[in-house]
Amino acid sequence: MEQLMAFLPPETGETVLRLVVATLAGMAIGLNRDLKDKPIGMRTLGLVSLSSAMLVLSGSVYEGLFYGEDAMSRVIQGIMTGLGFLGAGVILRDRSRMEVQGLTTAATVWVAAALGIAAGLGAWMITGLGCTLALALLVLGKPVESFVNRLFGSRDPGKETSG
Repeated sequence: MEQLMAFLPPETGETVLRLVVATLAGMAIGLNRDLKDKPIGMRTLGLVSLSSAMLVLSGSVYEGLFYGEDAMSRVIQGIMTGLGFLGAGVILRDRSRMEVQGLTTAATVWVAAALGIAAGLGAWMITGLGCTLALALLVLGKPVESFVNRLFGSRDPGKETSG
């Protein structure tokens, strides 16, 4: 094992940690989607988050050379643009009732990617807080929205189909 470690760069432990945290954060968001029986779940969002972290790490370091903020900005822009297609795949429109479904699930794809990007950059507080807030919103958002709708009577809570 020591011989293997001699060939690995010293930042290997940090890289492994970033990839594992990104995967776990995406999986946490995906688990919520699995429990709600939505089209994207734990494995998919774990992979989205992991791939985002991998792209950030790959874009920031190559053979020990840091490419700089401009290159990193392009990597992140590419990730977010590409995810639009994945998110669009889970949005469905019911033609008979003119309702759109899957918007929240599509948004979780973006959140998982953002968590992966943050973990890939080593922004631990952002990753942890972002994952916590996203899960709180997914778990508590519907009851709060229904309460506000009942309180102000602005919409029929039974019509909510974004999830």
